Amino acid sequence: MPELPEVRAQAARLSDDYAGHLLAGFKPLSFTALKTFSPDPAVASGSEVRVIRSRGKHLLLEIGPVTFVVHLMQGGRLQPDPKQSAKPRGGLARWLFDDRDPILLTEAGHEHKAGVWVVEGDPETQDPIEGLGPEADAVDREQLASILRTDSGRLHGALRDQRKLAGLGRRLANEICHIAKVSPFANTAKLSDDEIDRLHEAIDAAIAESLAYEAAQDHMTRSNDRPARVHHREGEACPECGDVVRAVEYRAYTVNYCATCQTNGKVLADNTTSKFLK
Repeated sequence: MPELPEVRAQAARLSDDYAGHLLAGFKPLSFTALKTFSPDPAVASGSEVRVIRSRGKHLLLEIGPVTFVVHLMQGGRLQPDPKQSAKPRGGLARWLFDDRDPILLTEAGHEHKAGVWVVEGDPETQDPIEGLGPEADAVDREQLASILRTDSGRLHGALRDQRKLAGLGRRLANEICHIAKVSPFANTAKLSDDEIDRLHEAIDAAIAESLAYEAAQDHMTRSNDRPARVHHREGEACPECGDVVRAVEYRAYTVNYCATCQTNGKVLADNTTSKFLK
């Protein structure tokens, strides 16, 4: 799933290209695309694109009196559509302009979980933005300590919890834990001050590195092309110590880590209980 760096960079590219242009119309291409029934997207027709920005993993197209909130989910993309095919592959919705290529929302696969919410007023107080935590790279050290220590849970899951920190997903959670040299299964309520310090620095470093990489591209990259030290690198050598990168497999995702760097040499059992192997 695209995370904060990919979504933020794509928002900046789209805003540079479309801000100031007039929307000619919005057309859902799939009955699953539009997640709201009011207001009618047509109220934005003829209005100027004020800005296209991001919030966590969401893209926000502020056009006239409304905001189109787009969640790409796992395989979604929002990008210019020069071909303007009548039936684009994976096409979910299209924004039309008189003097620019349309913007097309697509999603790979058949589940079609990506979608568009049309909201009036402050999107922060409405679905699907309401309840998101602060942007992950906007929290200071003390805020991070409070966020992580408030509840007892595994660090990897807490980093991915959008109500705690917005914008982090599986790849960044793996990378942040590795950079900070903290176990992905550390209990958040028991994190030391030094671990909090390292995690705060690692969050900023991982996001900055990914954002710099993504901003240098002319399109949203594929998951396999994004910077990674341990994410999906199981079996390869850890770039820090040379130990093998290991994995704990779950049904929907994989936690990658280096035992030498992160768990004092202890290897985690590859099952959902994640107990230490002897």
